[in-house]
Amino acid sequence: MTASSPPPLADLLHAAVTAVGGTERPGQIAMAEAVAEAIDDNSHLLVQAGTGTGKSLGYLVPALAHGERVVVATATLALQRQLVERDLPRTVDALHPLLRRRPEFAMLKGRSNYLCLHRLHEGVPQEDADGEAGLFDPFEAAEPTSKLGKDLLRMRDWADETETGDRDDLTPGVSDRAWAQVSVSSRECLGASKCAYGAECFAEAARERAKLAEVVVTNHALLAIDAIEGAPVLPSHEVLIVDEAHELVSRVTGVASGELTPGQVNRAVRRAAKLVNEKAADALQTAAETFERLMELALPGRLEEIPEDLGYALMALRDAARTVISALGATRDASVQDEDAVRRQALASVENIHQVAERIVDGSEYDVVWYERHDRFGASLRVAPLSVSGLLREKLFEDRSVVLTSATLKLGGDFNGVAASLGLSPEGVRDSEEEGAAPPWKGLDVGSPFDYSKQGILYVAKHLAQPGREGSRSDMLDELAELVEAAGGRTLGLFSSMRAAQAAAEELRGRLDMPILLQGEETLGELIRTFAADARTCLFGTLSLWQGVDVPGPSCQLVVMDRVPFPRPDDPLMSARQKAVEQAGGNGFMAVAATHAALLMAQGAGRLVRASGDRGVVAVLDPRVERARYGSFLRKSMPDFWYTTDRNQVRRSLAAIDAAAKAAEA
Repeated sequence: MTASSPPPLADLLHAAVTAVGGTERPGQIAMAEAVAEAIDDNSHLLVQAGTGTGKSLGYLVPALAHGERVVVATATLALQRQLVERDLPRTVDALHPLLRRRPEFAMLKGRSNYLCLHRLHEGVPQEDADGEAGLFDPFEAAEPTSKLGKDLLRMRDWADETETGDRDDLTPGVSDRAWAQVSVSSRECLGASKCAYGAECFAEAARERAKLAEVVVTNHALLAIDAIEGAPVLPSHEVLIVDEAHELVSRVTGVASGELTPGQVNRAVRRAAKLVNEKAADALQTAAETFERLMELALPGRLEEIPEDLGYALMALRDAARTVISALGATRDASVQDEDAVRRQALASVENIHQVAERIVDGSEYDVVWYERHDRFGASLRVAPLSVSGLLREKLFEDRSVVLTSATLKLGGDFNGVAASLGLSPEGVRDSEEEGAAPPWKGLDVGSPFDYSKQGILYVAKHLAQPGREGSRSDMLDELAELVEAAGGRTLGLFSSMRAAQAAAEELRGRLDMPILLQGEETLGELIRTFAADARTCLFGTLSLWQGVDVPGPSCQLVVMDRVPFPRPDDPLMSARQKAVEQAGGNGFMAVAATHAALLMAQGAGRLVRASGDRGVVAVLDPRVERARYGSFLRKSMPDFWYTTDRNQVRRSLAAIDAAAKAAEA
């Protein structure tokens, strides 16, 4: 090796793995080599890396060795913290002697994740107080009595101590309501040059650190904002690594969506009223009242065409909002204390109203519009892109190498379903060189260090009745109770709806003498800690449990799915996407509903085996996984467990696993 040549990748990986106390695995080595090749070739790579592979080091080591700026985007807070607090510090220390440089790294989030000193010290504009001004001036009281007041006082003390101002560094945390009093969105921010606290701004400091860092860790939402809104919030970078990439389409869809509610519109009216002339304020007030009356009658569902009365109401909102925006830019009122902050917040609210109303009125064929109704918050009008694949193809894959990785990227045995959702062609198919064509990419499945066929069983209860859209499933509950009893507890119950989880918890609490925890009855973190601590305990819940539980060892030896988690038939966005695929000549059900279900089932099944010594059963209490034509697609999407439909065999296996676990505990 000459003085100028980089150290061999194998040496770097070995040093990093040793530093974190891990063990090199063939899959990790294959992944690191493929990532290095993609970076060198400026190409794109999809990598499926099963649990236990060590995929974080599999991409960090070749990225650090490359020497150019890398952005790593993740979906979950847990992985962001693991990267910044554990993996990156140890890896940088380990590679420093070999690389002869010490790469800097930083975390960057959206502005609302950082404490705003202006908002903290100057207070919240009264338009947000909603008649509860006493709650929003807690610093005037020597001893605030409300939880909100105490939290705000604690955050004021924390502001003097924290170096980051990052909400996630505040322990214990605070409610969203409390945090909203000390944070601002990017639209509400005055800007560092205009703010009295600009020199001390935590969000600006985070952006400056990111500009100097070689590795910037961010989240999918900020990545989407950077791509969609045109104004860069991330520093320029040559390599993008998207971890937990199975979540990317959902997160980008969320960022690209818009919403209008009567409450939101009325807040915008209140904020703007004292800052603009009476004529402009009255026009916005009248438009808001008309919109609110229509929303009181709104029924949930998709609007394939905008009703005439709604169209007129939205045009009135759009036009009135445009007038107010012009007025806000043209006037100043010296009598309004701290007017810049008040004005900025009002402008942000009205601009959002204008933007969403105009988007819906324009009626793009690439948007889906629908009404939603919430028991607590009332009706809302929503708009979302029919697909984000074109957006991702255009914004994500140009001018940089992109690596996307997850434990679940192959659905039904190949990468093509996920690739299509990202705007990529089927694997091995090269589009034309014309602008807008899908870029070429490679797919790699590096497997898992676990021997799934020996560590786990996939059991499908084919004797049960097919689940219907409504009604109790007494046969499913009987089966569930017998399985849980055979396992001696140790059960993670994954349900397709909160109603089903609640019904199962209520039923089994009456039948079995073991603790049944239910999502929603305590914080998720506390539930998982209790579940992990007591092997007899069961934990039942819905969506966040399908993807968010990591409990290795004997506490989780049975994972139960009550039914195939297809999207709701009345889900406007999913239904519209399915219809669009069918109109283009494709199989809408397989491309949308079955792919959605397969991804969740793959994630859910992944909760079972988290360590090399784990043993257990994934039980799917839905016979369609065995009987239906799409059943094989769903089964191929899950880990390669030993497969059976023999209920007696599964009970014997669970009893044996339970006995072995009890013997080990004794």
